[in-house]
Amino acid sequence: MHTDASPADVGTLDDARVTAAIVMSAAGAALGGLLFGFDTAVISGATNALQSEFALTAGSLGFTVASALIGTVVGSLVAGVPADRYGRKAIMLAVAIAYVVSSLGTGLAQDWSVLIAFRFLGGIAIGAASVVTPIYIAEVSPARFRGRLVAMNQLNIVLGILLAFLSNYVIAQILPPETAWRWMFGIVAVPSVVFLIVTLLLPESPRWLAVRGHRDRAVAAMTRLGFSDPAAELVRIEAADMREASKGAPRLFQAAHRLPVACAIAIAMFNQLSGINALLYYAPRIFELAGAGADSALLQSVAVGGINLLFTALALLLIDRFGRKPLLFVGSIVCAAALLLVGWQLERTAPDGTLILAGLLVFIAAFAVSQGAVIWVFISEVFPSSVRGKGQGLGSTTHWVMAAIITWLFPVVADAVGGWVFAFFGAMMLLQFVWVWKVMPETNGVALENMDLRGTGA
Repeated sequence: MHTDASPADVGTLDDARVTAAIVMSAAGAALGGLLFGFDTAVISGATNALQSEFALTAGSLGFTVASALIGTVVGSLVAGVPADRYGRKAIMLAVAIAYVVSSLGTGLAQDWSVLIAFRFLGGIAIGAASVVTPIYIAEVSPARFRGRLVAMNQLNIVLGILLAFLSNYVIAQILPPETAWRWMFGIVAVPSVVFLIVTLLLPESPRWLAVRGHRDRAVAAMTRLGFSDPAAELVRIEAADMREASKGAPRLFQAAHRLPVACAIAIAMFNQLSGINALLYYAPRIFELAGAGADSALLQSVAVGGINLLFTALALLLIDRFGRKPLLFVGSIVCAAALLLVGWQLERTAPDGTLILAGLLVFIAAFAVSQGAVIWVFISEVFPSSVRGKGQGLGSTTHWVMAAIITWLFPVVADAVGGWVFAFFGAMMLLQFVWVWKVMPETNGVALENMDLRGTGA
C-alpha cells in the first residue's frame, strides 16, 4: 500500500483539524485500553500468593494466569460480529459491565474454580475491548492523526499495566499476602465503573451509523464530533460501502482480503512471540530468578511499567510521522538484541541482575515504541469498512490465542530450558524484521475508505 494520497482521496474529515470532541471521544474509548492493561497485568503481583492459597503446581499456576487469556480468545472471537451489527458503543458498554463483575468476583473468590470463572469473564471483556476500542477510535479519527489517536489506546494499555504494578507494590506493603491478592484484583472495579459512565456519554461511530443506513444519526454524530463537512463525508462513506457491496457479501476470507488477513495474523503472532506477556505476567518471578528479593522484584516491575509508558508516549509522536514499518524495523532489531542478552545472562552460573534488568528495560522500550504501538493501529486500519469488525476480531483472536499458549507454557518451559526461552523470543524478532521488510504494507496516511483502492505492494 502506498501512502501518497491526493486531496480527493483524503476527503473532508481528513482535511479537518483534530477537534476537541474527537480527542475526548478517543480518550474516553481508550479507557477500555487502560482496563485491558490493568486487568491483564494485575495478576503478576499475586502469583506467589495464589500458588500458596490454592496449592498450585507450576502447570496449574500457568493455567490460572492463562485463564483470563483463554477468555480473551472467546471475547475477541465473538466481539466482531455484534460490533458490526449492534454498534461499537453497545459492545463497549457490555465490556465495561463485564469488567466490574469480573474484578469484584475475583477479589471475593473463595475457591480456585470460582477464581478461574471470574478471570475467564474478565478475559472475555479484555478480548472484546481489544476488538472494538481500536475500531471505534479509528472510525472517529482523521487519517493524518489516526495512528496517534488509535495508539492512545495502547498508551492507556501500558498506563493500566503501570498502575497495576504500582497498586500491587503499594498493596503488598500495607496488607498481608493472604489478603493483599484480593485487593489487587478487587481494585480494578474502580476504573471499570469510570469506564462504564464515560462510555454512556460517547457518541456512536458515525462510520458505523452510515454503513447501517442511519443517515441522520450519522450526520448528527459527525456534527457533534466537529467534522468540517458531515454531508460530504457521508457521501464518501456510502460510496466506499457501495464499492464493497458490489463485490458481493462482505466475507472476510476471500481473495480480495488475502493480504490484510495474512498481515493481521502475522503481526498478532509476532507480538506475542516477542515474549512480552511472559515478561509482564511473570516479571517479579523473572527478577527473583535473577537474584532480587520479593519486594525488590515488585519494585523492578514498576520500572518495567514506567519504561513501557514512557516509550509508548514517544511512539505517539513518531507513528504518524515516520509510518508503521520504520518503527517495526528498528524495534525488531533492538528487541532481538536485548532478549538475547537476557537469555545469555540467565544461563550463566552467576547471572548479573543489573544486566538482566537493563536488557529487559531495553526490550520493553523497543517493544513499546514499535510492536506495542503499531499492532492495534495497523489491524484497525488495514481492512475495508465492511469487514473491519471481523478483521479486527481475527487479529485480536490470533493475538490472544498466542498469548494464552505462551503464558500457560512459560513457567514450565522456563523451568526446563532456563534462559534459552528468551533466546527463542529474540530469534522470533529477527524473523519479524524479515516479514516487515518483505510482506507488510504501509498504511500510514491512507483514508479508511480508500484502503481497498490501494495497491498491495509493500
